[in-house]
Amino acid sequence: MKERIFIKRAKEQVSLEDYLRKEFKDAKIGDIEIAYTPLGVRIIIHTVSPGLVIGPGGEKIREMVANLKAKFSLENPQIDVQKISNPDIDPNIVAQSIAAALEKNVNVKKVGNFYVERIMRAGAIGCEIVVGGKLGGEKSRKERFTAGYLKKCGYPAIQDVIRGNATACPKLGDIGVKVFIMIRHSDKKIVVQMPEKKEIEEAKEMAEAKPAVEEKAAEAEEVVEETEAQEAAETREELQKEEEEEAEEEAGRGHEEERSSSSARGIEDSSSQDIKGD
Repeated sequence: MKERIFIKRAKEQVSLEDYLRKEFKDAKIGDIEIAYTPLGVRIIIHTVSPGLVIGPGGEKIREMVANLKAKFSLENPQIDVQKISNPDIDPNIVAQSIAAALEKNVNVKKVGNFYVERIMRAGAIGCEIVVGGKLGGEKSRKERFTAGYLKKCGYPAIQDVIRGNATACPKLGDIGVKVFIMIRHSDKKIVVQMPEKKEIEEAKEMAEAKPAVEEKAAEAEEVVEETEAQEAAETREELQKEEEEEAEEEAGRGHEEERSSSSARGIEDSSSQDIKGD
């Protein structure tokens, strides 16, 4: 009985994931995580453009919650949307991008080589892109593009390699796209740092370095305040010196005027006495 329950739950998850991908096919959805909790079903959608999933004012999310309740009879579905910061290392996003390019009649080899370079530039250990279908003729064929180191069998192939697929629908017929990206090497303990982990580590480093930066900023502010205080004191001293010099100059002018006036009075007195003697 338990096996039937697990099989039924797995079928529900697959059908739910397919339905979400069809509804949000323009948003380039990556992984979809579905978790059953006592409070309800939590659905985490990883996408490149969260705005297309959420909609204006959250309208699309509300509509999707109502549809999930009606079609899948889910109790209290909670949808969480998260943005993919580095889409070049997400196999589902890469597969959807290749499928969109093939629908626009872009050359297969050009597209495959371009995205292989982008994946390796993003920091992957190895990758493989397989494109199969009618690629330019009546007969179907496969094109394979590889780079780096990629495990294909055993437990490391399950643990270290992430997979994604998409389907292009051009006029000649459907074309399948499969993308395999090796993000870690468990044998050699090599792990590709995902952007989210890098951001977390950078935030930690910034938090650790913040006190030192604040101390340096405080020291710089103290130095600036001291220099400003010194400059203000120097300007005050200069102003006081200028005022004292001006006061001394005015006092000297006053003494000179008094001397000149007294000498003029003495001359007048002497001249008046001479006139009286005559």
